[in-house]
Amino acid sequence: MSRININDLVAFVAVGTERSFTRAAAKLGVTPSALSHLIRALEDRVGVQLLVRTTRSVAPTETGERFLRSLSPLLDELEGQLVALGELRNKPAGTVRITADEHAAESILWPALRKLLPAYPDIHVEIVVDYGLTDIVAERFDAGVRIGGAIAKDMVAIPIGPAMRLVTVGSPSYLARYPRPKSPQDLTTHRCINLRLPTYGGLLPWEYEKRGRSLRVRGEGQVTFNSSSRVLAAALDGFGLAYLPERMAAPHIARGKLEEVLGDWSQPFAGYHLYYPSRRQKSSAFKIIADALHYSPNK
Repeated sequence: MSRININDLVAFVAVGTERSFTRAAAKLGVTPSALSHLIRALEDRVGVQLLVRTTRSVAPTETGERFLRSLSPLLDELEGQLVALGELRNKPAGTVRITADEHAAESILWPALRKLLPAYPDIHVEIVVDYGLTDIVAERFDAGVRIGGAIAKDMVAIPIGPAMRLVTVGSPSYLARYPRPKSPQDLTTHRCINLRLPTYGGLLPWEYEKRGRSLRVRGEGQVTFNSSSRVLAAALDGFGLAYLPERMAAPHIARGKLEEVLGDWSQPFAGYHLYYPSRRQKSSAFKIIADALHYSPNK
């Protein structure tokens, strides 16, 4: 016997339940003649008459009634399984890959994700710490994190953190040995703990601004790292002055482990933004993460 189409079974249940080709056809959105043809074809395939037809009514045969009673709950169960499958499909799932620098990963991404992810066990997140200006399209990242002013115009960017300041700090023991700098030019006489950026193959420039005057300084020092957390550790150990995000240095300043210098030269600027290609379709998992990260002063 040839394989039976499930649509034929649905048609039979509709006619057997409604006791009318006209009402069943209206329910299924087909014509009565098309429905009659489906039932005839089904009867031919199973080799049993399932319906008795008269000019005024239609009713299942004894065999058809038995078949109807067993088939109806099976189709109901199948429909329930399909609904459950649809809910599973619509449940946020998948892997979201994000590239960010170390400070953004530690201070913004992870604090938000550790609250969000327990509620979405099927969402997986991969965070790649990189100070380079990664091509997120070529490297198949879903999104990247950068300072607001460094994002290409063809990207969608949403703020994920407040305005930032980069501050110059040193330990009390270091500042007891060296005079406090009064201007950025004084940094040339200090030991500066530098951060190397793979993007340029060079060191992060120390940038300052005061009353419309901008200065960029490259200080020399005994140690250089490619990790801001290592720069912080060296500053705490008294190896020199460090140029760090205020949010990273603030707890140590509050405890007296670090002191800020050149504060009047450190101006706020646009903070971290999550960016992604405008033309790429985003998954429900990505949208949930982006919504959780989105920063608003009133949030």
